Amino acid sequence: MKLYILAVGNKMPDWVVAGFMEYTQRMPREIPIHLIEIKPDKRGSKQNEQLLLAERERIQAALPSACYIVVMDERGKQFTTIQLAETLIDWMRNGRDVVFVIGGADGLHRDIKIMANEMLALSRLTFPHGLVRVLLAEQLYRALSIIRQHPYHRV
Repeated sequence: MKLYILAVGNKMPDWVVAGFMEYTQRMPREIPIHLIEIKPDKRGSKQNEQLLLAERERIQAALPSACYIVVMDERGKQFTTIQLAETLIDWMRNGRDVVFVIGGADGLHRDIKIMANEMLALSRLTFPHGLVRVLLAEQLYRALSIIRQHPYHRV
């Protein structure tokens, strides 16, 4: 099983890159996290709908085939870390790769949300999309630590 984080945004600050790499490097070899960056559309004189439509095309083209699609959205389901670990076990049993889609500054086009198998929220708060990468990578690592009974997660 592979985990993908497909994220709109390709020029992240150093702290985002360092934080993301910290947790992806800790992942076990058999369940790696792969980052797919989508170049955001330039705002210019474009309306929000035009931006999201252009990004939708890039996202759909970059989605790995036959993946279980999880859209990150503040209106999605909220899990505890234990629930995320249990869900990760289910995904592992299913055998499909999982792709987490993170929108850019303007969010995600509704078509991407409709095609998702699931919508997940890290919080009801709105976070910068770069920070979501780091938080998601850490939570995936933490969930695997729970599954493997590694002492990283303390109750």
